Amino acid sequence: MSNPLGDDLAAPFRFDYDPAALRYGPGSVASLDEELAAHGCDRALVVCGSTVGETPAVIDPVRDGLGDSLAGVFAETTPEKRLGTAYDALDAFRAADADCLVAVGGGSSLDVAKIVSILAATDSDPDTVGRSLVETGTIPVPDAGLPPVVAVPTTLAGADLSSVAGVTAAPDTCPVDEPGSGGVGDPDLMPAAVCYDPELVATTPRTVLAASAMNGFDKGVETLYAATATPVTDATASRGLELLTEGLLAYGDRTDEPWVYRALTQGVMLVQYGISRADGTTLSLLHAFGHGLTRTYEVQQGAAHAVVAPHALSYLFERVDGRRDLLADALGVGDADDPAAAVVDRVAEVAAALSLPTRLRDVDGPDREAFPAVADAVLADSFMANAPPGLDPTADELEGVLRAAW
Repeated sequence: MSNPLGDDLAAPFRFDYDPAALRYGPGSVASLDEELAAHGCDRALVVCGSTVGETPAVIDPVRDGLGDSLAGVFAETTPEKRLGTAYDALDAFRAADADCLVAVGGGSSLDVAKIVSILAATDSDPDTVGRSLVETGTIPVPDAGLPPVVAVPTTLAGADLSSVAGVTAAPDTCPVDEPGSGGVGDPDLMPAAVCYDPELVATTPRTVLAASAMNGFDKGVETLYAATATPVTDATASRGLELLTEGLLAYGDRTDEPWVYRALTQGVMLVQYGISRADGTTLSLLHAFGHGLTRTYEVQQGAAHAVVAPHALSYLFERVDGRRDLLADALGVGDADDPAAAVVDRVAEVAAALSLPTRLRDVDGPDREAFPAVADAVLADSFMANAPPGLDPTADELEGVLRAAW
């Protein structure tokens, strides 16, 4: 019998993955104290932004769920993920005699909590840490002693099952002589647990939730065509994309029912499973464009993804198969005569349903004169190493994607 699966059977691979404990369910934050106990912790500092900290519908269930394990709340994180903020949180962590961190909100709060965990375990003084960030773009991670981090996401950015964190530094906020930014990656930065509670996700303002959604959605898209894809991540990303597609289209149609938030929460959990591993990641072309468009411009990450994703996918499908059939099935358009075009249209449909920008000229991003520099940054991004086999982009080609998105 001939092989009905064609070339879509996996080559040999090794799947080295140590994920967080996953807790899902409406009202699941009520069990946060049990989750802390399971990881040997009993005094948690909550790390969040001021909006989350001042929103009773979010912070009160977290407080109640922690109960006597609540050691304090640090509600000062910002989207900039500042090293100075992490040091302020470290002071609060030590003053509260905490032994773990509970990050509530979006990716920024989780990243800051991870940096606090590193700082709590390091012997280096702030000057040395700041200098390392400015000079090398990263911060050394100690071999042991990191306090556990538990994540309680309230957005759909998909930053929860990750062993990396972003961080910035500026002279007015911490001891550095010049601004710096970068990232930290280490298997020990994977959260000890993630609590996915759709009732908390439902409290997030629509504009914030919609803006975060494309970032998480595109993680599932990329995981299927990345060179580092595995049958494990094929399964989780496919199911996750199915749930996210149905949930986001309904959310965009103003369907405000519990099943929508359950689908979104389960979907963003699944598209992340296995994508951040000790031996690499499945993030690829779309996230490289996201980095290139947001590193030096004010455009929000989700908006950048919404604008560029259809054009980047069109470019990809012109040159390689990109596992278009698998993507079409996951996105609910598997019966289309032209699966590549159907995938592009479906991704654009999701972005439009969320009322996100569709043209680069409509966001606070680069103008046309800056396209060559952005294309160079995209090409140099580390995620490009995960591009599908056979895709060998040039800076001119990537600039063409930006022109198409303009």
